[in-house]
This record gives sequence, structure tokens and C-alpha cells, in this order.
Amino acid sequence: MAPSPVLTTRVLLICAAIGVATGILGGIAGLITPGVIVLTPYLYGLVLGSHVLPGIIAQEVLRRPFVALVTHLIAALISSAFNPAWALRFIGTALLFGAIQEGIAALTRYRSWGPWRFFISAGVIGVIVAVVVFFAVDLATFAPWVQIAYLVISVLGPLVWTAVGLAIGAALSRAGVARR
Repeated sequence: MAPSPVLTTRVLLICAAIGVATGILGGIAGLITPGVIVLTPYLYGLVLGSHVLPGIIAQEVLRRPFVALVTHLIAALISSAFNPAWALRFIGTALLFGAIQEGIAALTRYRSWGPWRFFISAGVIGVIVAVVVFFAVDLATFAPWVQIAYLVISVLGPLVWTAVGLAIGAALSRAGVARR
């Protein structure tokens, strides 16, 4: 008897549904990004942090290998429809965030699904976001309070969105989305 595939049709359909929903949110985040960077750059970490949702929700609902990465890529394709010029940014972010989420899950051999595991990946993503975007928006030219607010919000943004994603994933599980 052949082993069952990790990504069954049912799993892929759930990933697709989550990817479309979170991809729409990611597309909206992409549309407001230029305004946020110009008007309130210290809030950009909160906007960018929303991109953790696809993997968090997928892993919370399905608790299987590769679902974060697949769902992130689907979400990136949907987000790209809102701003095709940013398609590579959406895909790059999806690959980075999905790989971090999958990597943390792989460290526990996909056996530990406690909230702490999700928040570790969010913390890692938050630190990366803080460093990368610090240089992207040239935050060094801003007042010290803006720099501090930016760094704090950049780390907290993915953590807050992770809490939202866990709540959504738990609600979907209670609704029977992952029922076998």
C-alpha cells in the first residue's frame, strides 16, 4: 500500500481558500503601503505583519507539513492581482515568511502546535521585518521617537497578526473546516 500524500486534494483546497482570503487582505495591505510609508512609516511593520496570516491560519487548521508555504504562495498570487508591479515582493515575502513558519514547525517535527511555536516564528519575522524595512524607508533620517516606535511596532505587528491568525484558525477548526 502506497503512503498517503502530505498534500491531499482536501488539504490543497483548504490552503487555496485560506490563501485567497488572506491574499485579498495582503493585496489591500499592499495598496495602502505607499501611503503608510509616506505618512506614518513607523506603522509599516503593522501593515507588513499582516502577511503572516496565510501560514498561521493554515498551520493552525491543518497541522501538516508544507501548508504554510503553499498557502503563502497562493496568497501572494492573489495579492499580486491588486498590484502586479509588486508581484515579486509579494512572492518573496511569501517565500520568506512561509519558510520561517515551516522551519520552526520542522524543528518540532510538526508535532508541537502550541501557541508558543507560532509566536516564535512571528518574533523571528518581526525582527527581520524591523531590520529590512529600517533600511528600506531610511528610518535613520527620522526623529528618535519614530525610530523606536517603528522598531517596537515592527516586532509587535507580526505577533498581533499571529494572535489574530490563531483565533481565526481555531474558529475554522471549530466550524469543521479541518474535519476528516
